[in-house]
Amino acid sequence: MKQKRIVLVGAIAAVLCQAPRYGLTAAGSDWTQWGGPNRNFVSDATGLASTWPPSGPTKLWTRALGEGHSSILVERGRLYTMYRPGGVISYVRRSQQEVVAALDAATGKTIWEFAYAAPTDGVDFSEGAGPHATPLIVGTRVYATSSRRELFALDKATGKLLWSHDFIKEYGAPSPNRGDSCSPLAYNGTVIVTLGGPDQAVAAFNQRTGALVWKGGSGEVSPASPILIDVDGQPQLVVFAGDRVVGMNPSNGQTLWTHPHKTDYGLNISTPVWSPADHVLFVSSAYSAGSRAIELHQAADKTVAAEKWFSNRMRVHIGTVIRLGDYAYGSSGDFGPAFITAVDMKTGRIAWQNRAFARAQLLYADGKLIVLDEDGHLGLVTVSPQGMKVLARADILEHLSWTPPTLAGTTLYVRDRRTIAAFNLGA
Repeated sequence: MKQKRIVLVGAIAAVLCQAPRYGLTAAGSDWTQWGGPNRNFVSDATGLASTWPPSGPTKLWTRALGEGHSSILVERGRLYTMYRPGGVISYVRRSQQEVVAALDAATGKTIWEFAYAAPTDGVDFSEGAGPHATPLIVGTRVYATSSRRELFALDKATGKLLWSHDFIKEYGAPSPNRGDSCSPLAYNGTVIVTLGGPDQAVAAFNQRTGALVWKGGSGEVSPASPILIDVDGQPQLVVFAGDRVVGMNPSNGQTLWTHPHKTDYGLNISTPVWSPADHVLFVSSAYSAGSRAIELHQAADKTVAAEKWFSNRMRVHIGTVIRLGDYAYGSSGDFGPAFITAVDMKTGRIAWQNRAFARAQLLYADGKLIVLDEDGHLGLVTVSPQGMKVLARADILEHLSWTPPTLAGTTLYVRDRRTIAAFNLGA
């Protein structure tokens, strides 16, 4: 596969439930992986304003970018994301490349780009072109997965390619129908990704050399990204597969437990949410599925996965879910109306639903939820078991946005399918 690295220093102008950290540490306001420091879309940022003027929060900069759903990473004054080049014509005749890019966080200007061939033939991009996955920053490297099931290790400073794998050519992984969406995860010197195929649903590669460390698990993989949890002192990798939830040993790929969660087309998309306080894992899907709470405990040296409840009244499609105390909050709805929904995690009872926003992504910080819906509406809300209060809202994006926002300090970074922008949410 032909790749191209472009270093453009200042050249392209800009137009609460903590999860354990295994091998990944983010400092201060850094956001170095899918979902932030703990992969749960919870930020420790403070100093957010409690409202905005009618015109919305202060826009710091905006620039054209390109298609894709990859979210935005932040580390030490740089942003890292992925996109497919092209403007309006790209919706008719799309670029045959994808790009990993490093940008200046203060201006949005490109620092470097790594471009690679990403043909659109055989991939259904009717819901938006890839890349869909979010990169991963570990130490001096950036790891990124393409929409065509490739893994790249890049030098964080320059974008130079260090090693790569083509999962379809090397391992016979199935070609992803809609483009691969799995955001890589770091664990003790490895990069873990979903792969696909018999006895290789998931694989781990050495971060330094790219050598295969292990592969394991069976069954159809889904677009969802995995998470790491701790079950009674045992690190576990949770994989939301096409028809089940799977717990694996992240050191060797051994399957520790499985629990069924079937959905139409094998499209489990949202990221599971773990609560160490009550040992409950929450998963939710659209496509004729629903939500489940699974309690996990160790007994006789085995993990017991017991379903607490199931509800088809909360169906999270592409959005993020935030667990706060005994309630989980998410945007429920797939092809019809969407509702910000609160569910009682003890019983599965729906406490309330609110139609203030279309299908949305949620991020929690400073006692508030930041809401970004697919129509480009940004909201600042407070939630409780009793309801939701909208503190402020503004229209900030013009095109369809399915990408979760990123918060670094009081700066919010957002993107839609054509642009990327930064806003000041500080008081």
